[in-house]
Amino acid sequence: MRIIRRLLATTLIASLAVLGLAPVTAQAAPPTRYAGALRNGATWIADVPAAWNGTLLIYSHGYNPGPANPPVNSPDPGTAEALLARGYALAGSSYSRAGWAAATAAQDQLDTVRAVAALIGQPRRAIALGTSFGGLITGQLAERGGRLLDGAVATCGLVGGGIDLHNYQLDGSHAIAQLLLTGQPVKLVRFTDPAEVGATASRMTAALDQAQASPEGRARTALITALFQEPAWVSGQQQPAPGDVEARVAGQYQNLRAILPFVLFGRFDVEQTAGGNPSWNKGVSYWRQLVESGHLAQVARMYQLAGADLRADLDLLTRTADVTADRDAYRWMARTSTLSGRLDMPVLTLHTTDDGLVPVQHEQEYAEDVRASGSAALFRQAYVQRPGHCAFTPAELVAAVLTVERRIATGRWGDSTEPRRMQHLAESLGLGTAAFVRFHPLEFIGDR
Repeated sequence: MRIIRRLLATTLIASLAVLGLAPVTAQAAPPTRYAGALRNGATWIADVPAAWNGTLLIYSHGYNPGPANPPVNSPDPGTAEALLARGYALAGSSYSRAGWAAATAAQDQLDTVRAVAALIGQPRRAIALGTSFGGLITGQLAERGGRLLDGAVATCGLVGGGIDLHNYQLDGSHAIAQLLLTGQPVKLVRFTDPAEVGATASRMTAALDQAQASPEGRARTALITALFQEPAWVSGQQQPAPGDVEARVAGQYQNLRAILPFVLFGRFDVEQTAGGNPSWNKGVSYWRQLVESGHLAQVARMYQLAGADLRADLDLLTRTADVTADRDAYRWMARTSTLSGRLDMPVLTLHTTDDGLVPVQHEQEYAEDVRASGSAALFRQAYVQRPGHCAFTPAELVAAVLTVERRIATGRWGDSTEPRRMQHLAESLGLGTAAFVRFHPLEFIGDR
């Protein structure tokens, strides 16, 4: 009888396939692609699987310097495929412009949710998902999107906010100018055109390279990279041992060299958008900055090995710090590019332990803001032991989404964000490797 039932079932499936009512193979039907434009010119796309599970993910993409400005609705193709296969609909906008689009991006994402819902129906749940700059936008959505959104996952995010971001980057640039380009005029802020940015970037990069040839130069590199909050682990290389200070500083130098031009051109874009310089270092104690960075012992050891005077260099940095913020630019950034930590919904952040572009220390600052706002019960953080910016696997990203969705459904986190639970969930998905780990970031030193 079992054989007969199997034959009947096989015949029925074949008949339905001939009629177009069932697939011949086990492959799922491709998702339906929707696209549109918002009134302010932002474009959006959405992919909806045939077996939609009712949850819409609104994806906020990372910083895109332009000039092309396409809409994006997932972190990467592998993660998109994995989420669609599990029934999630994916949507995302281009934002209204390329570059530092913080003035409109969160609203563009909410308007995209409305536009997609008008076409496919109201989602049972909607979750914000964002990467890097999009992590900042996701943080904004978590504070203002409660009528449309149910939860948020901010990955490798600029969650320390735009002002503090540019403050610590100014600290590091100031140290390069004073310690490696001593006595030379170096433009650090208020760039007027890309040529000025390129000139500063070239001079700073060359100075960093030349500094590696001497013990004193490497000691000063240790101080500079501590102010930039650079990690020691470089993608594609072995993680340096905790006590190997020279290897660690070499890794920090490599990470800084890789991102420095991008950082400076990003500052130019922000200044053009904000109408001036939003950051400052006048009145900053660089003794305090180094102590709070958590790298004092490492830097002091490098200076000791070089026979150099750390006290003199820190005094020089403090004495020559004279950059002030432009009031209107500061106010614009405070209004458009910061987070209060007051959450409307459950939020999970995800960061690699050794991120050279958006240091994991951002997470320490954000956690403080959330606790101060009284939103700690809605908030959890998770970490992946890996070097690189946004270097997550599909297994890790899907596990983060599933964890937030479970929190929405049950109303409690429980131990779902414990590293062992996140790791077990990620490994159970059949999507490859994962590396969740218990981790506590160092102090974020951009906060004045």
